[in-house]
Amino acid sequence: MKLFNQSIRQKNIKKLSTEAFDVLVIGGGITGAGVARDAASRGMKVALINANDFAFGTSSRSSKLVHGGVRYLENYEFSLVFEALSERAKLFTIAPHLVHPLRFMIPVFKDSRVGMFLMGVGMWLYDALSLFEAPELHERLSAKESLASIPSLRSSNLSGSYVYSDAYMDDDRLVHETLRAANEDGAVCVNYVKASEVGTKEGLVQSVNCKDEISGQTFSIQAKHFISTVGPWTDQLGNNFFENWKKILRPSKGVHLTLRKERLPLNSAVVMGAEKGARIVFAIPRHEMVIIGTTDTDYSGDPSQVSTQVEDVEYILKVANEYFPNAHLTANDIVASYAGIRPLVNDGAETEGKTSREHTIINDPRNITFVAGGKYTTYRKISEDCLRSVLKYFSLEEQVKYNRNKTVAPLNPNVSDDLLLKTKLQKPSIALEMGLKESDVELLIERHGAEVFDMIEKWPHLKGRSVWCFEAMQAIETTMCLHLVDFYLRRTPLFLSLPDHGQKFRDEVLDVFASYYSWSAEQIKEETQRLNDHINTELSWKKELSVT
Repeated sequence: MKLFNQSIRQKNIKKLSTEAFDVLVIGGGITGAGVARDAASRGMKVALINANDFAFGTSSRSSKLVHGGVRYLENYEFSLVFEALSERAKLFTIAPHLVHPLRFMIPVFKDSRVGMFLMGVGMWLYDALSLFEAPELHERLSAKESLASIPSLRSSNLSGSYVYSDAYMDDDRLVHETLRAANEDGAVCVNYVKASEVGTKEGLVQSVNCKDEISGQTFSIQAKHFISTVGPWTDQLGNNFFENWKKILRPSKGVHLTLRKERLPLNSAVVMGAEKGARIVFAIPRHEMVIIGTTDTDYSGDPSQVSTQVEDVEYILKVANEYFPNAHLTANDIVASYAGIRPLVNDGAETEGKTSREHTIINDPRNITFVAGGKYTTYRKISEDCLRSVLKYFSLEEQVKYNRNKTVAPLNPNVSDDLLLKTKLQKPSIALEMGLKESDVELLIERHGAEVFDMIEKWPHLKGRSVWCFEAMQAIETTMCLHLVDFYLRRTPLFLSLPDHGQKFRDEVLDVFASYYSWSAEQIKEETQRLNDHINTELSWKKELSVT
């Protein structure tokens, strides 16, 4: 695959300032990445900018699930669930290294809002909406079987449980791989470029004025049409662009906590929240940690300043201890936390939890399309719907020319189920070649498939160093990773999964970055401080709770 690094970024900046495009996508989260890939795969000339790092916002702060949404059945949102389950099946095929099947358990208690019978009806409906093509169909467990499966589960008043299939993902890396695929198709994508205002002619947007947040350079981008995919910043961007902008969002804050797997051993995810209220909290086991979340509360602040608060931690711990009383979880067990904003569209629902997750596409007559709302799982379909809508702004000849996309093709040709299996069979020889433990090589294969062979060939000087040094070079060369904090937060699970937040690997990873970018001693100090500042800000609640 082509390089997607700082050098490409500089070339792309020049293209943005000197060329004209069919579409300019503003926003580099999953929706923007999906739209850019979709448009580029049709043969359109595409530009994409993001004010911060790619996936800086909601797209790196989700529950990291690919799912149809069992709870949406209660709101009779059957079309949304069907769409999501259909997209889940596609993601298994196009990104097998990023989307992994996972079993989910829903415990049902005698005082649950939904009893065993109705829950069973819901499970059959869920399987039916997946066209019975889930990795595994649901099963019903008795109370005894449920406790045998997850011994830490609360036994009092337990009627039984249902177990069904969904999936977990690496949300930020899905954004990066989608952008890499867009780059392969010719999309001109850059991070750290902020849109400030629009240039109009006869009431129509003709250009967007921008600033390169790295160099300070300002320039204007020309395009036939403009697409906003900035998520929780939609109203902020609308206000910057237009005087009479009418707000459309109902932002909702979501917080997640991470634990060491030994503190809450789970062989499946657990869905918590059937007893009361509209909120759902998940306990999600991954290979490196357990994630518990999320909260769902209205949020009116700046999305870039969102962080975990004491009340968020206390709420999640309370729910978790109700379901796993024998675990005796406390704030001291929490490794890390993260907070994000869901860009929900205000549909007048009485609570944030009941606000629909349907996506909204608004074709503003001033030559710009706004995309808001939606589920992460359906990003590919949202992108498709967006382009179908946007093509109405183009000539009939162009509509025919750009009619078909290619977004059901694999994101990365180096990764498929067959290639993953073949590559794993060579694990011992790869470990010897890279000077790594086989467990580290297995991690690289799971994350990058047959691309590990490229990593061996391109970076022999890393032999014998930490697996995270290989990951750092991969991030720098293929995901336009410019800063240490971007690597820790949006390329790897280091911050979230390790008790020291990956600090023991910091110096050698920092050395990879410093050597590649020729950082001065002062820049190295700044990069280290930026990472520490984020850790301290996100985990500031620990001081209030006197966490050791």
